Amino acid sequence: MSPIKIIISRSLPQEGQALVDQSIASGAVEVVQWPKESSAEREWYLAQLKKGGFAGILCMLGDKIDEEVLETAGPSLKAVSTMSAGYDHIDLKGLAKRGIRLGTTPDALTDATADIGAMLVLMASRRAGEAIRLVVNGKWPVSPWSPLQLCGHSLQKSTVGILGFGKIGQLTLKRLLGFGIGQALYTTSQPGATLPPSKDYFNLLTTSSIPIRAATSLDELASQSDFLIICCALTPSTSGLISTSFLSKMKKTAYIINTARGPIVDSEALLAAVEAGNLAGAGLDVVSGEPNIPADHPLVLNEKIVVLPHIGSATIETRGLMALQSVQNLWAALGIEGGEWANEVNLD
Repeated sequence: MSPIKIIISRSLPQEGQALVDQSIASGAVEVVQWPKESSAEREWYLAQLKKGGFAGILCMLGDKIDEEVLETAGPSLKAVSTMSAGYDHIDLKGLAKRGIRLGTTPDALTDATADIGAMLVLMASRRAGEAIRLVVNGKWPVSPWSPLQLCGHSLQKSTVGILGFGKIGQLTLKRLLGFGIGQALYTTSQPGATLPPSKDYFNLLTTSSIPIRAATSLDELASQSDFLIICCALTPSTSGLISTSFLSKMKKTAYIINTARGPIVDSEALLAAVEAGNLAGAGLDVVSGEPNIPADHPLVLNEKIVVLPHIGSATIETRGLMALQSVQNLWAALGIEGGEWANEVNLD
C-alpha cells in the first residue's frame, strides 16, 4: 500500500512532530513540510499541491485554505486539520461541497486563552499599558505622584459580561471569581437563552457564590457590563457586532476585552468611543487586520487600549498539545495509525 501524502505548512512542536516522524518511518505517510517556523509561502503551497495526490493538509491560522487551494489540491484531498480553535481562514462551503473533513483543536487552548482574558481585564482596568509606557519612555522620574495618578477601576463588586459562554468564556469567568466580582451576565449563540446544565462545563451555575445569569438581550449585556469579555466565534452574525450602536449602550467606565476574533469588534468604533471618553478602555489579544498592525496603528497609539499580538494560546504546553491534536485529527480522518479525533467540525 502506498503511503498517504500529507502537506504540513509549518515546523511543528515536538509533540506533534514526533507522531509525524513515526508515521513517516513506518511508511504510512509521505510528508511534504515547510521547514521553517515562519508562515509557509502561498506560492510554495500551491506549487506543492499542483504535483497532485495529497490526501491531507495540516495548516495554521495564518494559512488561507480557500477555493484556489482546494481546487489546486483536487479530488485527492480528503481532510484538512488546522492547529487552531478558529477556522475562519478556511472555506467551509468549499470543504462541504467536496466532502472534505475538518479538524480543529479548541479544547487544547481553553486554559491558556482564559488566562489571557483575565490578564487583559487586569491590564486594561489597572491601566497597565499606560504604566508600562511611562517606565519604558523614561517618564517615571519626572512624573510627580498624585492621589489619582494611573488609577483605574476595581473588579470588586463589578458586573462581568461574557459574550459567548462556551468553555473559554466560562473558564475566563472562573479565573475572575477570586477578584470579588459582584455578578456575571452571559449570552450564548441565542441571546436570552439560559445555558443548559450539560453545557455548564465547570459547574459555575450551580457552585458559584455570585449571581450568574443569562442576559435578556445584547442590549442588557452592553448596558450592565463593567467588563465585557468577547469569547464568541466569528460568524456572519457576530462580525462587526461590537459596533458604534452597541458601544453607545455601554457605561463610560466600562472596558471591552477581546480574546476571540478581531473582526467581531469594529476597530474604528472602539477607538472613537475610547477617544471620546465614552468607554474607559480596552484589552485586545486580537485585532481586525492582524498581523498587519504597525506601531503607528491608532489602536496601538492609544494609551487606554492594550494590544497583544494574538498570544491567547501561547504557552509551550498548549502549543505542544495543539500540534499533537492537529496531527491526530488528520490521521483519524485518513485512517492512519495514531489518529484520534480531538474535534471534528460539523460541516452539514
